[in-house]
Amino acid sequence: MNILGIETSCDETSGAVLCGGQVCSNVVSSQRCHTLFGGVVPELASREHERLIVSIVDAAVTESNITKNELDVIAATAGPGLIGAVMVGLCFAQGMAYALNIPFVPINHIEAHIFSPFIDEGRSDKAPEGAFVSLTVSGGHTLLSVVAQDLSYKVIGRTLDDAAGEAFDKTGKMLGLPYPAGPVIDKLAEKGDPAFHQFPRALTSQSQTSKSYNGNFDFSFSGLKTSVLTWLQKQTPEFIESHKADIAASIQDAIVSVLVEKTISAARNNRIKAVAMAGGVSANSALRKAMKKACDKAGMTLHVPGAVYSTDNAAMIATLAGLKLSKGMKAERSYNIAPYASFAAGARKA
Repeated sequence: MNILGIETSCDETSGAVLCGGQVCSNVVSSQRCHTLFGGVVPELASREHERLIVSIVDAAVTESNITKNELDVIAATAGPGLIGAVMVGLCFAQGMAYALNIPFVPINHIEAHIFSPFIDEGRSDKAPEGAFVSLTVSGGHTLLSVVAQDLSYKVIGRTLDDAAGEAFDKTGKMLGLPYPAGPVIDKLAEKGDPAFHQFPRALTSQSQTSKSYNGNFDFSFSGLKTSVLTWLQKQTPEFIESHKADIAASIQDAIVSVLVEKTISAARNNRIKAVAMAGGVSANSALRKAMKKACDKAGMTLHVPGAVYSTDNAAMIATLAGLKLSKGMKAERSYNIAPYASFAAGARKA
């Protein structure tokens, strides 16, 4: 089966083709027009998707060495994401599927991230073996889910305010770093001391109000942002500049330690020996090292996607469509663009 996947949930325009369970192409174009604004501007994102989507899809099909007439299924992100951006890819995919007279499968963006760590582990349309705990962590989402063998899952933890990726970007902006600041902090932190300053770690055993932790798998990063801002306001510009690497390392350590502690605790609490990590922040080198070390110590297996599959991409959209079809699942005839609230409300089926 040849499946075309299309992803336009935020600021990446991506097309990918899955041929017989293998990723044959995965073309991603990251928008640079948002740099001056320090964040993604929804209207600009939509316009860029409109400008790029035809050439991106054509490139994906060409690289896969098949023709459009050889496609069997088309899948596209149906949310959550920026409504205008999602609509560009969704409408394009539906129109293309109609023109080719082939099925269209709407895919939940976060569900696609959940299963993306298994793209590099053999056939992409083969479901992972056994249950696992999934940490989905990006600029807009921070979720912990327990995933069963049949692809069903339950969200057991979510951010109560800001996502981890947003915490990276906003604190990086406070340090005068370019957007997106997450990768810049990761690089800068390699030269810094993570123990330079102890920033807060909310809802963990390391927080001052540790009683509030007590098996709570939710996240909170707004306090960290406020703490960083308040602390920086007390420092001189010269001090900040000369200790920028140490500050970056301290911020990163505060975020990473929370993500690792919550994930390992969730796996232990549910007696699960496998952990998967996905989303843009999962590409952070310190997070990968810390999570691997914690999993090894706990006797757990860690699954992470390749770097190209960590950020938003269409290969994960096509992959989940393949998994759904291999399980005999069929897309509903009618559906809504999935808002974040409806996804995070509780248990869902992939």
